[in-house]
Amino acid sequence: MRNVGTTVRGIRTPIIKENDDLASIVVDSLMRSSKSENFEFRNKDIVAITEAVVGISEGNYVSVDDIAKDLQNKFPSKNIGVVYPILSRNRFSMILKGIARGMDKITMLLSFPSDEVGNGILDEDKLDNSEYNLSSVISEGEYKETFGDFIHPFTGINMVTFYRELIESENCEVEFVFSNDPKTILNYTKDVLTCDIHTRFKTKKTLKESGAHLVYGLYEIMNEPINGSGFNPEYGLLGSNKSTEERLKLFPKTGDKLVRDIQNRLKELTGKTIEVMVYGDGAFKDPVGHIWELADPVVSPAYTDGLNGTPNELKLKYISDNKFADLKGEDLKNAIKEEIKKKDSNLKGNMLSQGTTPRRLTDLIGSLCDLTSGSGDKGTPVVFIQGYFDNLADE
Repeated sequence: MRNVGTTVRGIRTPIIKENDDLASIVVDSLMRSSKSENFEFRNKDIVAITEAVVGISEGNYVSVDDIAKDLQNKFPSKNIGVVYPILSRNRFSMILKGIARGMDKITMLLSFPSDEVGNGILDEDKLDNSEYNLSSVISEGEYKETFGDFIHPFTGINMVTFYRELIESENCEVEFVFSNDPKTILNYTKDVLTCDIHTRFKTKKTLKESGAHLVYGLYEIMNEPINGSGFNPEYGLLGSNKSTEERLKLFPKTGDKLVRDIQNRLKELTGKTIEVMVYGDGAFKDPVGHIWELADPVVSPAYTDGLNGTPNELKLKYISDNKFADLKGEDLKNAIKEEIKKKDSNLKGNMLSQGTTPRRLTDLIGSLCDLTSGSGDKGTPVVFIQGYFDNLADE
């Protein structure tokens, strides 16, 4: 009888650098770990690799100059609106540096009271006690007068000031406007770069239908190489991270090949069918800082077929409190086991939602992996999960 359910292990690897054979590193690290930690591989185990090392091993980088050149190619007027960027030094500052380097003027439209992922731009108590509301259009002067002392709780800086100084350091003019209606930008310019992540298609569609001249999303910047640079054909600059003061690492573009390669190698070595995925940010929200972690366009850009879909689960506490309210102990456990077996035979591949939130497997597993590996110095860019698909009926 199994007394342990899901087990998650962070797998240490060598430090991964550009052009490394990542598939070999992942497989070798797993095989070494199985011997040193005394675990065996099973069918439906999961191996997950953080997108950071996938992008690094690909050598998929772009420079600030590459970004500037691509923006100039797409916006010959050099006078654009930048709509709804997130407030992040790691995620957006180098992108903004490239935009500013390629343009003569930027009108930056910011949402309030926070950006798309929850980074605050103003004091909400002050907003409640001011003449403004969520439907207002606030000029930069009005913002400074009422909210200009706002400091981001994590960075300790005023992000409007930070972005202004960064843009002006590239000899580019900037004007800030605050509005929750993207169409506001069209009062300033008809050439627009949309920078939101999860609402990007809706925002672009709204602007085009409202009379914009040129509209591109960040996913369409660096979606092709510039003078031999890196690129991502699907996500462009979305999911990129600062690498140096002049270079960004892009979201992985070869993940599909990588996960299949690793799965095939593990099958040869272990005889087991092991699922493999690449993961980035987890899809969860920090309850203290109110930051939604998902600054990547998706949790997982690549995964093997066995990770498609949503969980097929019964909510044990729901069944226990309702259908089997009169049972306890082994009788209750055995009744629930039989219910699970019926579910497995009759509802294969379907989501049975009795109190269980219907989320994609890759979002759930990727969030688990992100919390396991963290973004610091654990040195575990590979996460190995066993028993994720087990249930109480499995002995």
